[in-house]
Amino acid sequence: MRRNTAFLLGVLAACTLPQIVVAKSPTGAPVHYAQEVDGKELIGRWDIEVDVNGTPAPSWLEVKLSGFKTLVGHYVSTSGSARPVSQVFFENGKFRFAIPPQWESGKMNLSVEGEVVNGVLQGTITEPDGKTHRFKGVRAPELKRAGTVKWGKPIQLFNGKDLTGWKATGKTNQWIVKNGVLTSPQSGSNLVSEQKFEDFKLHVEFKIPSGSNSGVYLRGRYEVQIEDSPKDAHPSSVLFAGVYGFLAANEMVNKGADQWQTYDITLVGRLVTVVANGKTVISNQEIPGITGGALDSREAEPGPIYFQGDHGPVEFRKVVITPAVKNN
Repeated sequence: MRRNTAFLLGVLAACTLPQIVVAKSPTGAPVHYAQEVDGKELIGRWDIEVDVNGTPAPSWLEVKLSGFKTLVGHYVSTSGSARPVSQVFFENGKFRFAIPPQWESGKMNLSVEGEVVNGVLQGTITEPDGKTHRFKGVRAPELKRAGTVKWGKPIQLFNGKDLTGWKATGKTNQWIVKNGVLTSPQSGSNLVSEQKFEDFKLHVEFKIPSGSNSGVYLRGRYEVQIEDSPKDAHPSSVLFAGVYGFLAANEMVNKGADQWQTYDITLVGRLVTVVANGKTVISNQEIPGITGGALDSREAEPGPIYFQGDHGPVEFRKVVITPAVKNN
């Protein structure tokens, strides 16, 4: 049956759908949201610093719009991996959300509440054990790079003789050099390079015993997992060659315990490629934010390479970094 065009236009005009607005975040990125959504100033990524008894600890939050008016997200606390936030509630200019505990002690949910004041995220975090800490956050940088990357000369970060160019983060240092191999014989301090880098290619050769766990941190903020994952395990962001809590390898290529293995990692801005044991398992993927165990949340700044030494024994025999050359 033929419809009257004027009638149909009248019906469509009577339908009231939420108006979608396209705006720009402080970083210049487009943000799409429904005009009537409360808390649209929260949408985006935030680099957070938490005051834990006078000591700054890094954290991270991403808030997205689901549908026309529901805010959801991901959160990285001062420990553990990125966790989904099923809903971020916003009322009277303030936001709040809660997530189940992960590695924290205590039985309560971890809860976060705060507000945006003059472009700064601020509020409190209540841990599952009931302890409360204040935090502040700023918009995370996009870290987009223009032009073609030019590479400089390779740098041997480990000289094969001693710990020159490295420092331990804890009170005691268990790291030693034995027969030309950088060795952490038991759990203890992490090891951080004295040099800092922005964009680079990194080659590392490593070995771990059965059941051990370590990691390579890029700029001191993004961990690529070193773990004795089962060879038949389905790849995961918390298993071998994953970017902890964010990116999973596309296949499990772990050779197993007590075998020398290699990572060739390229990091340009937020884009990372991981070649594990000669196979590309992560290809030019974006790292959204800092991972658990990061040294800080200042993502716009250069950072060191660091090796995790507090989750079991690990060995490294070659560490070579090729920095990108800045365009003049």
